[in-house]
Amino acid sequence: MFSFLKNLFDDNAKEIKRLQRIVDDINGLEEQIASLTDEELRNKTGEFKQLLENGRTLDDILPEAYAVVREASKRVLGMRHYDVQLIGGMVLHQGRIAEMRTGEGKTLVATLPVYLNALTGKGVHVVTVNDYLATRDSEWMGRLYRFLGLSVGLIVHGLKPEERRAAYAADITYGTNNEFGFDYLRDNMAHHPAQLVQRDLNFAIVDEVDSILIDEARTPLIISGAADKPTELYYKMAKIVPKLTRDTDYVVDEKAHTVLLTEEGVDKVEKLLGVENLYDEANMELNHYLNQSLKAYGLMHRDRDYVVRDGQVVIVDEFTGRLMFGRRYSDGLHQAIEAKEGVKIEKESQTLATITFQNYFRMYKKLAGMTGTALTEEEEFRKIYGLDVVVIPTNKPMIRKDLPDVVYKTEASKFKAVVEDVVTRYQTGQPVLVGTISIAKSELLSALLKRRGVPHQVLNAKFHDKEAEIIAQAGRFKAVTIATNMAGRGTDILLGGNPEFLARNELRKKGQTEETAPEEYKQLLDKFKKQCEEERNRVMELGGLHIIGTERHESRRIDNQLRGRAGRQGDPGSSQFYIALEDDLMRLFGSDNIAGLMERLGMEEDTPIEHGLITKSIETAQKRVESRNFSIRKHVLDYDDVMNQQREVIYQQRRQVLTGENMADTIKDIIAKVVERSIGIYCPEGVHQEEWDLAGLLEHAESLYLPNHKLEVTDFEDMGREGLKEELLEKAMEFYQRREQELGAETMREIERAILLRLVDEKWMDHLDAMDQLREGVGLRGYGNKNPLIEYKFEAFEMFNNMIANIQDDLVRYIFRVNVAPQIRQQRVMVENRYQEEGAKPVRKEQSVGRNDDCPCGSGKKYKKCCGK
Repeated sequence: MFSFLKNLFDDNAKEIKRLQRIVDDINGLEEQIASLTDEELRNKTGEFKQLLENGRTLDDILPEAYAVVREASKRVLGMRHYDVQLIGGMVLHQGRIAEMRTGEGKTLVATLPVYLNALTGKGVHVVTVNDYLATRDSEWMGRLYRFLGLSVGLIVHGLKPEERRAAYAADITYGTNNEFGFDYLRDNMAHHPAQLVQRDLNFAIVDEVDSILIDEARTPLIISGAADKPTELYYKMAKIVPKLTRDTDYVVDEKAHTVLLTEEGVDKVEKLLGVENLYDEANMELNHYLNQSLKAYGLMHRDRDYVVRDGQVVIVDEFTGRLMFGRRYSDGLHQAIEAKEGVKIEKESQTLATITFQNYFRMYKKLAGMTGTALTEEEEFRKIYGLDVVVIPTNKPMIRKDLPDVVYKTEASKFKAVVEDVVTRYQTGQPVLVGTISIAKSELLSALLKRRGVPHQVLNAKFHDKEAEIIAQAGRFKAVTIATNMAGRGTDILLGGNPEFLARNELRKKGQTEETAPEEYKQLLDKFKKQCEEERNRVMELGGLHIIGTERHESRRIDNQLRGRAGRQGDPGSSQFYIALEDDLMRLFGSDNIAGLMERLGMEEDTPIEHGLITKSIETAQKRVESRNFSIRKHVLDYDDVMNQQREVIYQQRRQVLTGENMADTIKDIIAKVVERSIGIYCPEGVHQEEWDLAGLLEHAESLYLPNHKLEVTDFEDMGREGLKEELLEKAMEFYQRREQELGAETMREIERAILLRLVDEKWMDHLDAMDQLREGVGLRGYGNKNPLIEYKFEAFEMFNNMIANIQDDLVRYIFRVNVAPQIRQQRVMVENRYQEEGAKPVRKEQSVGRNDDCPCGSGKKYKKCCGK
């Protein structure tokens, strides 16, 4: 009775029921489609394209197209889509998020909407979290698409532009969020149409959508070039800050992620720096360096937030625990940490182009996503991306036991208990996967297990394919694996082990692969299949894979992700979280009540509390943190949206310049605006003619649009404002025509395009810098009862208009004066804030030019007398 009422009010259940009817239609076609030959099945693709051309919609052909994909998958991959996978495929086609538990086969689900939408010929992007998964999925599922006559491209790091262009031109393109985003930015910095690689953004399916659109959404993608800013001040501050006392001279607020000086601290710093007033306008720069130094000491911890490797400060990703080589904290924080650790400070950089993942993915005409955990963040998906979440039922009932959390007083007693639990289960042979939230914690746990003689694998910040291999074997008899919570996403843990991985590994030891020794691979596979099946039965009897969480993450989603590693496809399994009152989440958000309770009960350090109420209060703390994080991301987005409108205008106009044939009309229009603006400055409306500054106007005209003119003030004395405008515009247009005749129309168009692109890029970079500064300071307007966001929008609009006016002025100035000379264009050194995998070496700069060598620009002078000045 109650389940009937629940379903009556459950929108999700209604949605599943509605989609089930279409599943029945697809199942009804199965026999008919199965009777087709391979050739006939392949010809279906052409038939579908023809139907679409004749006016049918994708929804009209969906049942038959899905039936074709299912049949092709059976023949090519040996896998038949379950009914629940067909439902997932329909949800994705509708541009929504499908929440499917780990092990439900999301990779295969994507083939349905990908095939259907690729039939339009406008391109489909499948976005994954790393290069390993993009490569694996494009090869694995690519066999199915190619069998059906569609082309597949792959975008990974290190491809040449022509390879990228070919990959984007394919019907289906696999790649990572970083690659797609950086290609978009690079396309909008191109100086020639031939350099463009992406097509219009049509349809994207984002795998692990919560990781990409939420966890990574706080970090924008940035392409930057070197800027000249002094680094000595960072070292100076690194000597001063350790002399300050925490809580006396400065206070750290970990919740708000801020460090503030107290009155005593301000006095002390002023004495140490020898300045009268730290907050004087002249000391603004000092203030900036000091604030970043305080953050580096008060908030950033070595081996938690970053590690020091080979004299470099490398960020640790807080969600995956991976090392993010090549990515740097912005706004001087990275330099402050480098000074704190006493390593060489790398130069600060200037932003050339930037975009957040939120704004990049909102540009797709249709967006969909899939993950094991999205429902807890549905509000954010809906508000920011307009995506709702549909929970897809599991193929087999879920029988994993989720045990209540165990709470200890101290971290030491918690880890002691975790080790005891692992040792006990290891002795029985039950496989255990232990999730930690940082590299440091996984290494600590590893050391404790070594002391007890428990063999185990540690998984953090390694190559992704290695990661996949280790995680795939985490379900074997007696296996103990320690992993940062998110490591190895996208890889199934099979109880008893994964025979394919084992067979490949065995071949690799002999220097062979499955391609070079197919027969041997087949024999090994059969051998390991038997072995894994026996192990699987033993592990099932012991209760399946047991998951231990050593700390609750601030997001319930990441905890669910860890739990979801056990109990796939109806397997048995269990999970339990161990918590200490000293853990960050408990310390900051939830421990007061529980600590009081432990005190009242007079509990010992080693005695845990285990109660459903505890789990509830922890989840309440997590909800509070989640909503706080959402409002932070929403706040970031509100500001970035202002920037985004401007970016869209600039990029759209830039694209027109890049691909447009003739710009003469545009330039004439710009000349007219420049002339009008100059008259508005020197002969404003509503001001008497006698008060006009005609001498100033003529001087201004000479510097911009009338070089070397012979006009006198007396020529204009009796003219009205309109007459004056017409006269100056006519003279400017005559000059423009003369220039065109001198240089030739074709050369003129090329010059106009080149100058405009260069000006737009330079001014846009400066504008990005200025917007950063504005955003940093605008928060203070709140003290004057003004809304900082409204102030930011207003000023950003003013700044943008000024930038456009500056571009127009400079464009006219250059076009009217430029001389054509052969020139070797120097390549700008650009850096992307991508992160590479462990083992990838930092990029070395090309060999430098000696001061007395010939200058590489081809001038014939020595480097020190030319570009090296």
